[in-house]
Amino acid sequence: MFFTKLNKIAVTALALTSLLSVGAQAQTLTGAGATFPAPLYQKWFQQYKAKTGDEINYQAIGSGGGIKAITAKSVDFGASDAPMNDTELKNAPGIIHIPTVAGAVVVAYNIPGIGPGIHLTQDVIADIFLGKISKWDDPRITKLSPGTKFPSTSIAPFHRSDGSGTTNIFTTFLSQVSGDWKDQVGAGKSVKWTKGLGGKGNPGVAALIKQTEGGIGYIELAYAVQNVIPYAAVRNSKGNFIYPSVASTTAAAEGATLASDFRTVITNTKAAQGYPITGFTFLLVYRDSKPELKKFLEWALTDGQSQADDLLYAKLPASVQKRALAAVATLK
Repeated sequence: MFFTKLNKIAVTALALTSLLSVGAQAQTLTGAGATFPAPLYQKWFQQYKAKTGDEINYQAIGSGGGIKAITAKSVDFGASDAPMNDTELKNAPGIIHIPTVAGAVVVAYNIPGIGPGIHLTQDVIADIFLGKISKWDDPRITKLSPGTKFPSTSIAPFHRSDGSGTTNIFTTFLSQVSGDWKDQVGAGKSVKWTKGLGGKGNPGVAALIKQTEGGIGYIELAYAVQNVIPYAAVRNSKGNFIYPSVASTTAAAEGATLASDFRTVITNTKAAQGYPITGFTFLLVYRDSKPELKKFLEWALTDGQSQADDLLYAKLPASVQKRALAAVATLK
């Protein structure tokens, strides 16, 4: 009896030691930044925890917040759809950009009686957000979608109120296609809007569009689909009206040429079937990052890529994936 009790105690102690050992091996990483890729990142983090036990806590606070957090080293990684500029990099020496996926910024709208797929040109989008076109039945809009009866509803444009990589993608595109936009507003994570109200994050802008008749705004494709908000086909540099999708985002990404450090905004693609408001999103990491982060990045750039299509993101082109993995290999 005495030895049986001792054996039970020994087995229990062994089991407890084993559990503590597993717990000790599991790691926690922290990150913050872009809302643009957040639906995919949350899925990645769940799957990675199930596979490895490592937990990744991510706060979707916008690209500007992600850059500030990684600069302050208050997180293990930042996330941004806008590449850091030279000044930002100077304040955070040692950071490298790792592209993860590409995504489409859609022009989403809430027009009474109108479904998805209206056609919009580059100049019309710019002038809507500049306040030069104020009604949905403006001839410049109606002639682009013959057969569609637009109501005389006032246009209510919405934008991001926080520092945003999605804003950077959208305003970079408009600066490339509209001289008035470039001169009056310009491009960046935060700009001085001439018209409209702001919402926080992609979710905030999506909510404003959905609850406002006549609303229009720019959000990542997944947020439009999840919230059942119609979005437009946009004319690209080849003159084709392209509907945002995984295929048209992939076409734009595959046609892009990235700088050696990946810091490139790939809007206004020259690919005939490419969606023109497309951008890569990046994880921002220091070269002396934790080993666990390096392992996660290797997984995200390989096994994790298979999850992109389901959530309406485009996988990295093979050439970009190869370069990204080579950059991860340089982490200490």
